[in-house]
Amino acid sequence: MISNAQLEELQQTIDYNFKDTALLRTALTHSSYANENKKSGITSNERLEFLGDSVLGMTVAALIYKSKPNMPEGQMTRLRAELVCEKSLAALAVTVGLGECILLGRGEEKGGGRERPSILADAVEAVLAAVYIDGGLTIVTKIIRKYFAPRLDRFGTENTDYKTALQEVIQEKPGQILSYHIINESGPDHQKSFTVEVLLNNNGIGSGTGKSKKDAEQAAAKSALGEISK
Repeated sequence: MISNAQLEELQQTIDYNFKDTALLRTALTHSSYANENKKSGITSNERLEFLGDSVLGMTVAALIYKSKPNMPEGQMTRLRAELVCEKSLAALAVTVGLGECILLGRGEEKGGGRERPSILADAVEAVLAAVYIDGGLTIVTKIIRKYFAPRLDRFGTENTDYKTALQEVIQEKPGQILSYHIINESGPDHQKSFTVEVLLNNNGIGSGTGKSKKDAEQAAAKSALGEISK
């Protein structure tokens, strides 16, 4: 169970006091815990996660639009994807101590679910949705700005993980399949050059060249992000 002290500390951390703390408890309830306690009528955070994903995406998009007036659409798309990706949200969850508050089933608890990036990221989205329902758009926007505005200039650098960014963009529509294929390999063993094509549902959407397969895949993903944002 989540103690009242834990809930109080979390609310102090995010600087918002819930009128309905039951809503916050739901946001912190993983499906594994809800499934183990079905007879108690406990609800998981999955529906809140769904809503929070949209609230976060919209608010971060508006933040980028206003703070980066000269940034092209393609770069804005990549930046948003980086800011709201699983890795980024999981890191935020660690920052605010969210993992310690999540209600997990026994199996997830033993399996290290408290540190699992997907669970942490989903909890962030669910908590943001709970704030939105409990306090409204102005309040949740304030919280999102607090945590994401300082990150704007740390993302979008040359160290961008374009494969992750592309995956996040593609996942906005269900049923999409990405794959990477080497279409050319040249040069001696000590100075190889690879060309990779990235496919979306078996259709080419970008290609790139690099000194390693990994670099070529990143270049292909970067190319694809530019194409799909046109």
